[in-house]
Amino acid sequence: MRQSQLFTKTVKELPKDEASYNAQALIRAGFVDKVAAGVYSYLPLGKRVLDKICRVIREEMDAIGGQEILMTSLVPKENLEASNRWANFDVLFRLTGGDNKEYALGATHEEIVSPLVKKFICSYKDLPFGVYQIQTKFRNEKRAKAGLLRGREFLMKDLYSFHTDQTDLDAYYEKAIEAYKKVYQRLGLGDITYVTYASGGTFSKYSHEFQTLAEAGEDLIYICDKCHIAINKEIIAEQDSCPICGNKKLTEKKAIEVGNIFKLGTKFSAPFNISYKDSAGKENTPVMGCYGMGPSRVMGTIVETYHDDKGIVWPENIAPFQIHLISLNENDAAARIYEDLTKAGFEVLYDDREASAGEKFADADLIGCPYRVVVSKKTLGEDSVELKRRSEDKGALIKIKELASKLK
Repeated sequence: MRQSQLFTKTVKELPKDEASYNAQALIRAGFVDKVAAGVYSYLPLGKRVLDKICRVIREEMDAIGGQEILMTSLVPKENLEASNRWANFDVLFRLTGGDNKEYALGATHEEIVSPLVKKFICSYKDLPFGVYQIQTKFRNEKRAKAGLLRGREFLMKDLYSFHTDQTDLDAYYEKAIEAYKKVYQRLGLGDITYVTYASGGTFSKYSHEFQTLAEAGEDLIYICDKCHIAINKEIIAEQDSCPICGNKKLTEKKAIEVGNIFKLGTKFSAPFNISYKDSAGKENTPVMGCYGMGPSRVMGTIVETYHDDKGIVWPENIAPFQIHLISLNENDAAARIYEDLTKAGFEVLYDDREASAGEKFADADLIGCPYRVVVSKKTLGEDSVELKRRSEDKGALIKIKELASKLK
């Protein structure tokens, strides 16, 4: 993409009403636009990153048998009354339609997916299965002040699994944990993201969160370095040692929750009267699991984790573009390189603007593409370009004819 055609621009000044780094950087670099507290529009650069995060998530959910659907954003009042959450879910946005019926904007989707799958479950042969979606959620958060980390409108991947019995749910739950680990590893967060034991509620001893270490985190976790797991602060009083090895020397760290999974049991299948017949013809209620992960929250977490004093440093597989090509008044040569790199399959943001070298370099650092390629009179004198990794201080001259192979 030619940067001169990008309708957005970088901003030098810090946003006055944003305290979190992820929001400051993403707004300044032109990835998102703030509409209201906790409400952001995704601009071309931000949408590219978000789509890449979602692609990784989709691939790993598909790998454990998830089937993607897209449910409604409007949840009828009677659905939420069936689960006793219309009156008790305090973050709901409620509204009345032109038909005088009451609805809530979807904060979560157990009340939609449960009556949906009821239509298709008859026999034990119809189970197990899992369905998921990536969709906008709405929650009336009182403290929407951490950029993409705590929003009133945000993107969420929620997967729901349905099983004949607890043993089958337990087995799938373990597969989901491994799938989540793969997602975070692929997004560059694997080494600093911990499977974290949290309260399990009514149906199991534990639920699990996935917590990424970050100074901007709102959560406190207690890490067992031997097992690479952690315990949430909320259960540390009753579980003061590692649930796996018994280690009591736990390290306190701040972290951002980037995912959570629960064993729901029959909490939602029973109120919606979902049933199946077993091999003997007896009616049974299936058990459920739910598995949440916020792509937009993950995006904010990556920015909090990967940055320096100049701007964002995107991991290569989710950067908006792999290469930021900068022309210093050598647009003819740079345009040829742009075309060659694009034909070779690279994603290139080509800065062909009429701007100073300093402005172009500052914007490249702020936007944070993994590689910067500079074309100038000096480099062309040696039939070369300057190639520099965003994560490194110095670049090197590379022959133009070797550039594509070097980047690969």
